[in-house]
Amino acid sequence: MRIDRADSEAELLGPPISNREIVQVVAGDFEVRLAQTADEIAAAQHLRYRVFYEEMSAHPTPEMAAQRRDFDPFDEVCDHLLVLDRRRGEGPEGIVGTYRLIRREHAAKIGRFYSQAEYDIQKIIDFPGEVLELGRSCIAKDARNTATMQMLWRGIALYAYHYNIRLMFGCASMPGTDPQQHAQALSYLHHHHLAPPEIRARALPSRYVKMDVLDAGSYEARKALVRVSPLIKGYLRLGGYVGDGAVIDSQFNTTDVFIIVKTELVTEKYMRHYERGVNEKG
Repeated sequence: MRIDRADSEAELLGPPISNREIVQVVAGDFEVRLAQTADEIAAAQHLRYRVFYEEMSAHPTPEMAAQRRDFDPFDEVCDHLLVLDRRRGEGPEGIVGTYRLIRREHAAKIGRFYSQAEYDIQKIIDFPGEVLELGRSCIAKDARNTATMQMLWRGIALYAYHYNIRLMFGCASMPGTDPQQHAQALSYLHHHHLAPPEIRARALPSRYVKMDVLDAGSYEARKALVRVSPLIKGYLRLGGYVGDGAVIDSQFNTTDVFIIVKTELVTEKYMRHYERGVNEKG
């Protein structure tokens, strides 16, 4: 029987790696992995709707409100990271946390990264190696604890390791659309955590909101840090930086800050207990 080149290459490479093999960690009753089915993706979108639109007062489109799901074209091309509480179920019913993961190849299918609607990220696009956009992070209200967040970050670390991600980025939010209420937090972020010029994103001119509204030294840094949202503080603990300028997101009723994280610290922190070859096929 004739074996053509494509069949021969497929045999040499072996079967494709499944989503479950890329990310899967079980810790007690909790599991973190990538979505496997359309029903799981829909359940993650329902969770996002409950958190963003019902709890945080974002403004849904009529289609979103009718379906009680948060969705956009990026959902069709990205990977969806899930945390499941297996006491609630093994599939869609068990989902208590989610993150949306967009790599270069995903963005190419849409023509841009999500955050390009708010920021000039050309320096990140030009960055050598693979980059990963993080977004749509949310956890169910009754599951918001350190354990769930750590499971999400374990999943992100495994995903970043598998795809050799060198830089992660995305928009992180603080509630409300009045930047003055975040004057101390924004000023602190600008003065203490501004990204190096070579990877610094900048808010688009039409959306740019000045972050350093308070002079350095005119506020107490420790008190200002308390005003930074928990998600942004989590990124800072991993050595994260912020971009230049905040952006008001009227749909989500938030003030957005651009976050950049180099992956070395993430993978070191969350993968030190794993063998280096855990995701490698011989």
